[in-house]
Amino acid sequence: MAYAQPHPRFSVLSSSSLPSTDHLSPASSSTRFSLPTAPSISTASTPKPGLRPNIYDRPLNRTRAADVSASAYAFLFSELVQYTHKRVAGINDLERRLNTLGYRVGTRVLELMSWRTESANKAPKREIRFLPALMSIHTHLWRAVFGKPADAIERSVENADEYMIIDNDPPITRAISVPRDMSQLSCSSFTAGIVEAVLDGLGFPARVTAHNTPTDQFPGRTTILIKLEQSVLDREEALKA
Repeated sequence: MAYAQPHPRFSVLSSSSLPSTDHLSPASSSTRFSLPTAPSISTASTPKPGLRPNIYDRPLNRTRAADVSASAYAFLFSELVQYTHKRVAGINDLERRLNTLGYRVGTRVLELMSWRTESANKAPKREIRFLPALMSIHTHLWRAVFGKPADAIERSVENADEYMIIDNDPPITRAISVPRDMSQLSCSSFTAGIVEAVLDGLGFPARVTAHNTPTDQFPGRTTILIKLEQSVLDREEALKA
């Protein structure tokens, strides 16, 4: 299915530059801190009665199927978008910053998924072809982050270096209300950053962007557009031989 590139989709929110107050500086203080002179080291990890165990003490594999409150998830992401919105000058810059934040999350998600795969399998498999890696992102990554796989994968018939992941109802944007003057904004740029980080980590460098592609049945439908670098295409051709 061909993917039509959208018309210029970025509009300026304001012409003012970022205020200097956005750059936080450490508060001046004369208080000095020192370590205890005689610290006691204990190897016992048993928590005291009545105290909940520290989250860092929990095994990573036991929390693999743990669910996060949808309301807490939506509130956190909404605050992230609002915080970022106050520090940009336009939709283009806002989407770029959301993509950067998602990229940081994606590197950690890939590390966690790789560690769990290695701990569960004696001989973990690393994909060297792009399509199997894309299918893993469509299924395993989406389920790990959003609790469900994506809805579809498409390839551009016009450009061999473009692939698309379709999500008809992105959970990350269900609680986001976009004003009419910002209708071109796609908060799923955060998701695009996650996908880009995972592709880079797997050895498939690409530029990933998010685009609103609503339909009558799915008004929140989003397309994650993946544009591969030429080196990936060259390697795919070499592996076919």
